[in-house]
This record gives sequence, C-alpha cells and structure tokens, in this order.
Amino acid sequence: MSHHEPGAEYSGPATLSKDEQSRTLEVTLKGEVQPIDGLFHWYGRIKADADTSGLRSGDRVSLSTEHGSAEARLSDVDPWGRFRITGTGRPPF
Repeated sequence: MSHHEPGAEYSGPATLSKDEQSRTLEVTLKGEVQPIDGLFHWYGRIKADADTSGLRSGDRVSLSTEHGSAEARLSDVDPWGRFRITGTGRPPF
C-alpha cells in the first residue's frame, strides 16, 4: 500500500537488517494516524518460523518491502514466538 490511510495493512515478505546483516522473513503489519501526535504509527509481528537468531527485544532494525524501507524497533515476543515490530512515520508498506 503506497498511501497511508486508516486501516492500512501489509502481509508478505520483508527484509530485516541489523548490524549489516540481512534476512528475509514474513511479516504482518498494520498502521494508522494517531490523533494525539498526528503521526502514522505502524506495527505488526514477524512470522513465528522466521530466523530470528541473534535478535532481542529492544533492537533497532531496518525493515524493507517492495514498497519501501523504514527504521523500526523490535519488542516483546508473544506466546507463539513472534517478535512485535513497531515504527513511526513513513512505513515500509
């Protein structure tokens, strides 16, 4: 999705980069403009079977899709083994 509107979503392949190392994985992302700060906040999960070795909650990463690239932050891992990924501003979808 190239424009950012309420309910914007992306599900598919992405490249996650950290410390000059990249890996391809599957993500599900959503986003919306938050009225409190007026910024586009995007968030989602990395698919559970992705290679996340060496990644930790709190890591700053770059996430790219065929639509663009954005800086992001990894946070909690849910009970199914999926990292949460979040960003603010122009999303990678």
